[in-house]
Amino acid sequence: MHMLARVNDEALRSVVDLFHGARLTPTQRRIAHSLVEHAAKAAYLSAAEVADLAGVSQPSVTRFAMALGYSGYPALRRELRDLTGGEDEPGAADGNAMQLAVRAEVEHLGRLQEQLGRLDDVEEAARILMGSRPLPVLGLRAAAPLAGYFGYFAAKVHPDVRVLDVGGTPLLDRLDQARAAGGSALLAVVLPRYPRESLEAIREAKKSGYAIVAITDSVVSPVAELADVVLPAAVGTQLVFDLHTGPMAMAMVLLQAMCDAAPDLAQRRLEEFEQAAARRHLFMA
Repeated sequence: MHMLARVNDEALRSVVDLFHGARLTPTQRRIAHSLVEHAAKAAYLSAAEVADLAGVSQPSVTRFAMALGYSGYPALRRELRDLTGGEDEPGAADGNAMQLAVRAEVEHLGRLQEQLGRLDDVEEAARILMGSRPLPVLGLRAAAPLAGYFGYFAAKVHPDVRVLDVGGTPLLDRLDQARAAGGSALLAVVLPRYPRESLEAIREAKKSGYAIVAITDSVVSPVAELADVVLPAAVGTQLVFDLHTGPMAMAMVLLQAMCDAAPDLAQRRLEEFEQAAARRHLFMA
């Protein structure tokens, strides 16, 4: 399988640093995310190609470059080329659209594997979350299934997990109730198109004293500005609806780290669950 060369971690951080501190519109954040996600080839793409990659208009790419202080996109592209270094390997990708979408997910997981060579953020997030009783897990709209999936398994090793996957005014009430009961941390899953209600709930949670751990698609996601720990995992954008393979893998990595952070508690609760499952004949195998 032919893939574009990946940039190293230092070069990728340099690309990310270009966008830190800049006040970007949602459209500009989408462009920034695409440039980070495709850093290996972005420095060799035209403004029109970047626009296609990000799903925006070509003038939006030009305005994005100027918002960062460049004279236009060519100047930004030169900067990206200097930061990433090396030569691209452009060869046309083989396969149909479905294969290319899955291939892109393989590349995302490859970058996630490299990212997990440094576990400081994952381990810090695990300690924060495992110490929260109860532990609210927020995920609205596209993120709701992932919040529920994480919550289902997390409840097997954590004594009080509360999945918040429905919006509206009761959402803030449930956050207040969890805080009053002793909750100290919130796991927030925020995926494109970044529901406004999720961000508003996170802001309120932060004001009330919650530590925020966020699983999101990029370090330039709007939730990154609010979170104490950000765990990025790219989302696939080549099909009509996004692929969330990377965020799901990150969620399970985080859960493993939570088990490692409190091994006695995790083991005891798993044994209790297995005993209850056997007594109730829950499973066929």
